[in-house]
Amino acid sequence: QVQLVESGGGLVQAGGSLRLSCAASEGPLHNYAMAWFRQAPGKERDFVAGINWSGQRANYAESVKGRFTISKDNANKMVYLQMNSLKPQDTAVYRCAAYHSDYDAPTMPTNYDYWGQGTQVTVSS
Repeated sequence: QVQLVESGGGLVQAGGSLRLSCAASEGPLHNYAMAWFRQAPGKERDFVAGINWSGQRANYAESVKGRFTISKDNANKMVYLQMNSLKPQDTAVYRCAAYHSDYDAPTMPTNYDYWGQGTQVTVSS
């Protein structure tokens, strides 16, 4: 079992930055690819960024490339999402997810084994 708890969300003006954290309270993270997804009201859950088990390979949605950076600290069982140059369309609930795999993080939410409860990110214009 892997329990995930997100933190770091909040209200920020357009152009600002936030850093989201995801802490695994149970189980090692080195066996898991990790990802961040987001869901705005009335919309589907979208892939934002993913990172493989070792933290060496990351993949991003086109809409966040060059602005967001995902990182993974296996020793401390943490995953981070650094979000810069935020836009109002980035407003959503952000959730981290874990996928027990040696491969890269998939983009489909149905692949993931464990989910956190989410943290709200609101970007004002």
